[in-house]
Amino acid sequence: MADPAPIRLPHLDSSGAARMVDVTGKAPTTRSASAAATVRCSPAIVEALRAGTVPKGDVLAVARIAGIAAAKRVPELLPLAHVIGVHGASVDLRIVDDGVEIRATVRTADRTGVEMEALTAVTVAGLAVVDMVKGVDRDVMLTDARVTAKSGGRSGDWARPE
Repeated sequence: MADPAPIRLPHLDSSGAARMVDVTGKAPTTRSASAAATVRCSPAIVEALRAGTVPKGDVLAVARIAGIAAAKRVPELLPLAHVIGVHGASVDLRIVDDGVEIRATVRTADRTGVEMEALTAVTVAGLAVVDMVKGVDRDVMLTDARVTAKSGGRSGDWARPE
C-alpha cells in the first residue's frame, strides 16, 4: 500500500516554518462562518440566569457584546490571522437546563474566511459568562467550542454533521 500524501498546511513554508499566507491575489468574496460552544453550570446558576438575578448583572447581554467585540479583534490575538473586514457578527445565547448554549455567525466580503472570528466570538462570549458566574459556581466550565459551518471561498461550503 502506498504512503498517503503528506498533509500540506498553508501556514507552513517548505522548511516547516510558520508564515502568514499571502492572500493578495485572491478576489474578495462573500463568506460566512458559524461556531458554537457551551457553558456548563450548576442548577442554581441556571435558575439565576433565568430569573435575571446573577449578582454581576445581565450575563447574556454582556456575553453577547463580548463575543461581537472579540470577533473584530482576532488579528490581535492570533499572530497569523489576517486583518479582514468583519461586516456582520451575531452572537446568540440560550439558557438550557445545564447551562448556556452559544452560537455565533460572522460574515465578510474579503479574501479569506471568518472561521476563527466565529470561533473566537463563541469562546469569548463563553468566557464572559464564566467570569460573571464563577464567584458563585466554581465548577462552571466552557466546553465544546467548534466551528459548525462555513460558506464561500475556494473550498466552498461545509457544515459539521450534528
